[in-house]
Order: sequence, then structure tokens, then C-alpha cells
Amino acid sequence: MRGTPATQTFLAGYYATLKLNNERRVADVSPEDMMVKALGVGGVFFRSKDPAALAAWYQKHLGIDPAPTAPGMMPWLTEAGVTVFSPFPADSDYFSEDQAFMLNFRVASLDAALSELEEAGITISHRQDMDGVGRFARIHDPEGNPIELWEPVQVSEHP
Repeated sequence: MRGTPATQTFLAGYYATLKLNNERRVADVSPEDMMVKALGVGGVFFRSKDPAALAAWYQKHLGIDPAPTAPGMMPWLTEAGVTVFSPFPADSDYFSEDQAFMLNFRVASLDAALSELEEAGITISHRQDMDGVGRFARIHDPEGNPIELWEPVQVSEHP
């Protein structure tokens, strides 16, 4: 397993705890069979009925800066941390069947985030604690896209 001991500990707990679908399997690819290693997520692109309004909603409620449209604008800069890339089976019930994807954003404090979102009138659902992984809750953007908020467990670099 690659990464720091803290990342390895986190991932070991994550995979041991996450039981979304018993039939789900991850292909076993050896390092020598990998072609290119992506360095991280460079962007998230999806269709919207009103892109400007949706970008403004994400900026206001989740602090995600919209894509730059001029040289002086800065893109959203994320903090380093775990990113889980996980295709789900087509019949998964983890999120709505009519949605092809679900965004998951890490937050420092789920309680603080949920308090602010509830105060703004945003409905919170699917609150869940997963031992060794963290705490989760679900919201939806104005166009109905599911968004999972995740407060990862704090893993120390040194036990």
C-alpha cells in the first residue's frame, strides 16, 4: 500500500469499514501494470441548467471558487488530504438511481458546516458515523445533485 503510515492506517480502516455493496470488487492492478499515475483531481465538470447560479451557490455555501474566467481570478485551491475515487455498481442504492455521480467534499467540522447549511435553509439527510473513517451527511444543490460532506477521522502521523 502506498502513502504515509497515516494514510495507510486510514485506508485500511476505510476499506475494512465501508460495506456499501457485498458484490462490489476492485480490480487488482499491480504497480507495473499501471500506465500513468494521476496526481490528483484537476477539476469537476458537469452539466447545469444555470451554470452561473449553481457556481454561485457552491461558492456561497461550500466555499468553492468558480472556474477562473480572467487572468487575475484564482481557481479553488483544495487542502491536501485523502480523495476516494470509487466507481459504484449501476444498481447501488448509496445515492439516487437517477444520478450518475455524487460529489463528496471533506470538511474540517461537520457540525459547523451543517449548522451553517441548516441556517441557510438547506436540508440535511443521511447523517452517518463510520468507525475508522469519519462522519458523513448529505445535502443537495439547487439542481438536485447529491453532495456528501465528510469529516474524516483525525489520523496522527505518529502513533
